[in-house]
Amino acid sequence: MELRQLEYFMTTCEELHFTRAAEKLGITQPTLSHQIKAIENELGVRLFDRIGKKTMITEAGMILYQQSHKAIRSLTSAREQIQELQKVERGTLSIGALPGELNELASSLLVDYHRKYPNIRIKLIANDDVVERVLQNELDFAISILPVEHDKLAFKPLYREAFFFVTTANHPLASYPQINFEELVTTPIVMFPETHRCRQLIDSTCQNAGLELKPFIETTTIDSLFNLVRSGIGATILSKTLIEMQQYEDLIIIPIVNPKLCREVGIVYHKDKYLGQAASGYIDLIISYIKSIKKEEPTAYCDQASGV
Repeated sequence: MELRQLEYFMTTCEELHFTRAAEKLGITQPTLSHQIKAIENELGVRLFDRIGKKTMITEAGMILYQQSHKAIRSLTSAREQIQELQKVERGTLSIGALPGELNELASSLLVDYHRKYPNIRIKLIANDDVVERVLQNELDFAISILPVEHDKLAFKPLYREAFFFVTTANHPLASYPQINFEELVTTPIVMFPETHRCRQLIDSTCQNAGLELKPFIETTTIDSLFNLVRSGIGATILSKTLIEMQQYEDLIIIPIVNPKLCREVGIVYHKDKYLGQAASGYIDLIISYIKSIKKEEPTAYCDQASGV
């Protein structure tokens, strides 16, 4: 079999119509039929059943279709790796991140990355469906919450972090060394909306504890959230990484217990996707930046704590 024949076969599988497939390929229908027949003769099996006007893939055809996809992906990966060896530093890097602090983390490195790879065009997409976009090969990788459970996905853990109660020095709870989770539901809170994953972690914890947290102000922007807290309107609950990325010396940061709120963050990518120099360079920047902002905290703080 030749690659050209595999292309003809895969297009026919996708169209399930010989005339449409031939038009899409820019060849005649008899030429396409001849090539498909040549593959069938070589393998000794039928790849398509033609019942009336309908074309259906046989079981053998489906096996060949799946393996053909793998072969094409392997060739694409080989081409990318060879280009890396030739030091081709051009192209596009597409990165996804969940909205909020993870998008803030990714965007904070854009300038440094551009200085190192000035010929790489960068696309940074903040969306709740970034993992699905990785599956669809629309993104090179995404910064998301772990774990991810899909047999076509792989991941690189970045860090495990806790969530903290954040307020001002004149708040009634500011002197507490730690705060029980149930106390949060009776405290005026400003939060991200329900679509944000950090909010979903808090809401899930509430549900498991039979509690309900009703923020009286919700905002999608990080700056407005910190401004609201500083104004004394209310406190908030934020991840340690987001706190560390801000100027927070004027704020009080208090651990939350019973239960603790923790989650793991990592890089998610397609198993069949080759992470070349452009993608690896960005990931290295992320890892280096995280090490630079992380303050020492008890390593056991997040042990035996569940997250989403």
